[in-house]
Amino acid sequence: MTLSSMVVSRDWQEISVLECILGGLHIDVEVESEPARALTKLTKSKVDALIVDCDLKGSQNFLRHLQENGRHSNPIPLVILSGSHGQNEFGEKDAIFSFEKPISVEQAVRTLSAARNLILDGRLRYQRQALEVPISVTYGVKKRVQAQLTNLSQGGMGIRFKRGLEMRGPVRVCFELPKTKLAVKAAGEIAWTDQLGNTGVRFVQMNKRTAQDLQLWLAQQYFRE
Repeated sequence: MTLSSMVVSRDWQEISVLECILGGLHIDVEVESEPARALTKLTKSKVDALIVDCDLKGSQNFLRHLQENGRHSNPIPLVILSGSHGQNEFGEKDAIFSFEKPISVEQAVRTLSAARNLILDGRLRYQRQALEVPISVTYGVKKRVQAQLTNLSQGGMGIRFKRGLEMRGPVRVCFELPKTKLAVKAAGEIAWTDQLGNTGVRFVQMNKRTAQDLQLWLAQQYFRE
């Protein structure tokens, strides 16, 4: 799945370098030369990464507005620091990633690759994959029931029982990831239930290898979609 970015700059030499690097990272690029127009667009649409040229007139007010309105945390701002007009202080404080102009291709690749990984980690952390697979649930004093797994994420799952159960506290779950031979066993706790037999489980313990297998499987489903 392709990510998206906005570059707020008029420095077309630097923009061409960024477009080449971002394209190689499968990140779409929209270029906006006017901070005011960029701000308007950001209020109407969402991007995964924001790259701002601190030499651009109006960029400081643009970044300040993002900070004051809480938009700097999502999307992630990537600030190009030039140092040519002494305007770097605000950008350095507000940016998660930064680099100086003229852009070093090697440094930009490292920085933007790290940013891409951070964006993907955030997306995958909250990704919830819909599926229908059988699952074994153990609760109470070794009470075991069969159920249907309806959705899955890194942090938990949704389960549907054939009938409503009075289930509280800790549980243990065991199921197999679809189209694999990977068995997932984890300890969890009941987050919510309803009268239709639907239950939310939050993972509280899972061995490191299983967690890695689950993360990889979810990532594969995400990009396949």
